[in-house]
Amino acid sequence: MEPIRETLKRVVNAPAFSERYNDMRKEVLENPGVQKFLEDHAEEIDKSTVDRGMHKLYEYIDQSHDCNKCPSLEGCINHLKGFEPNLVLERNTIGIAYTACKSKNAYDNKRRASSLIHSMYMPKEVMQATLSGFELDDSRMEAFRAVGNFLDQATGPDDLPDKGLFLYGKFGIGKSYLLSAVANELAEMNVKSVLVFVPEFMREMKQAIGDQTLQEKVDYVKKADVLMLDDIGAEAMSSWTRDEVLGTILHYRMAEKLPTFMTSNFSYTELQHHLTYSQRGEKEDLKAARVMERIRALTEPVKLDGRNRRN
Repeated sequence: MEPIRETLKRVVNAPAFSERYNDMRKEVLENPGVQKFLEDHAEEIDKSTVDRGMHKLYEYIDQSHDCNKCPSLEGCINHLKGFEPNLVLERNTIGIAYTACKSKNAYDNKRRASSLIHSMYMPKEVMQATLSGFELDDSRMEAFRAVGNFLDQATGPDDLPDKGLFLYGKFGIGKSYLLSAVANELAEMNVKSVLVFVPEFMREMKQAIGDQTLQEKVDYVKKADVLMLDDIGAEAMSSWTRDEVLGTILHYRMAEKLPTFMTSNFSYTELQHHLTYSQRGEKEDLKAARVMERIRALTEPVKLDGRNRRN
């Protein structure tokens, strides 16, 4: 039987193998990335270093760079998905270090931004909203400009305008969508937002009395960096939810000057009328006026109009 060393020597010296190796070597050395690496380390690298590191150089050129060979992060062809190779020289040996590619960075940034938005009972599709996806026409321009002005003034979590917006108008015209788009824009500035669908939140607050989590949940909402109350006025309001839940949250945020956004089918005047009457039919003008005073202190009213985009 032929010794393994002799077998390897015979295979390596075979014309076909030698030709393939020379073709591979030529391809490697003509690669722009390899050429730049060799030029940058011209004083440290000699031919023997290149020969010893040929397998690493080939590993480098065989992968995607700047995502040029990958259709998506999921379809990344690199040895480490989402990471691209960079040639390095360590102790006169050519090696490869992997760093996150632009697709991986974009994905990680999106996940980080998503973690800054806490949604309570909001539809998942609404949470994907972007300002670029907000359809513009004359009836929606005022609201879009108001949102833009708020975002222009917001430079980070420690520098936010005191007042948010009260977006009101009929059903299905994009109020919740715009609210979520603002939250996503703020997340890019590392600003945390809590979005709350008010009718469901109020129902849960009644249940929270029994499981003794009421104070914890109210505290979480009222202390949010930016609070967004969606569809206020659609809930069946009781004196307790109006005064002890909504009133408590708004009073804290007014005192701390924390920006608050709201959406409603009602204008200020119509919402005050809604807050005046409890489920029992009790008329409580003074208490409703007190809540509305806080809403006016926290928000600027902006009417949103247009066609129903849910149909």
